Amino acid sequence: MMANRKATYVWLRAGMLLLILCGAALTVSAFSRYAAEGPLIIAHRGASGYAPENTMAAFELAERLDADFIEFDVRMSKDGELVIIHDETVDRTTNFKGNVRQFTLRELQGMDAASHFHPLYAEQPIVTLPEVMSRFAGKIGMLIEIKDPRAYPGIEEKVAEIVRRYDLLQGMEGTKDSAGTEGSAGIIIQSFDFESARKIHNLLPDIPVAVLIHAKQHPLSGGTLDKLASFASYMNYSHDLLDKEIVREIHDRNRKVMAWTIRKKQDMERVKKLGVDGIITDYPGI
Repeated sequence: MMANRKATYVWLRAGMLLLILCGAALTVSAFSRYAAEGPLIIAHRGASGYAPENTMAAFELAERLDADFIEFDVRMSKDGELVIIHDETVDRTTNFKGNVRQFTLRELQGMDAASHFHPLYAEQPIVTLPEVMSRFAGKIGMLIEIKDPRAYPGIEEKVAEIVRRYDLLQGMEGTKDSAGTEGSAGIIIQSFDFESARKIHNLLPDIPVAVLIHAKQHPLSGGTLDKLASFASYMNYSHDLLDKEIVREIHDRNRKVMAWTIRKKQDMERVKKLGVDGIITDYPGI
């Protein structure tokens, strides 16, 4: 059974790669999409099941697959620039080794950030937050995760500065208030660090903020949910922790919930039945 699933995954990824290389016109009908009233589909680190995570290739593919949002991770370089990379180190996803904050932006952008996924993606660089916003602002939603904010003092202010620079406060469709009524070309900022999320809310009160909930923080008391709801528009849960009661408690507070990270269709169907507002997945379109 495991071998069959692995073979299916390999063939699926190979098929997607072939479509990219051939420049095929991917249509909505080519993949099962939820109805307009269903949950938002958020491409985790871009369409990272089909392309190298947190690269322009993954983000552009997510856009072509009609994802509602791209999700990506922000860290800070040695010289204070905001770069898109998930891990604390560059070891797993580049041809270098070391902590992200040990390198300048110029050094980081000289790394190969994609050959680990497939040699055909060679020379895809580490990109910056301004580059991603310049390319996608107003075209697809962006779920920005601030990684390990305590390791990068001042990162919230830098993120807020860039968001303002691209005039997203005024330009996003449907972003009306801190309750998170964003449109398909909006922005949400999330973090596992509750205080960092609160800080972002204070800096950008018109931008929806999300807190990420993992097993070590579960279950949350009603009092904790109330405190989080005072600044967070979303409580985003690891999908295996979610049940109807948690979703109901969040909705009762007029807040929303996203499930992360979905990699199997059966998990996607399960959380959809729970009534979640968004699904964060490596495979937009499944």
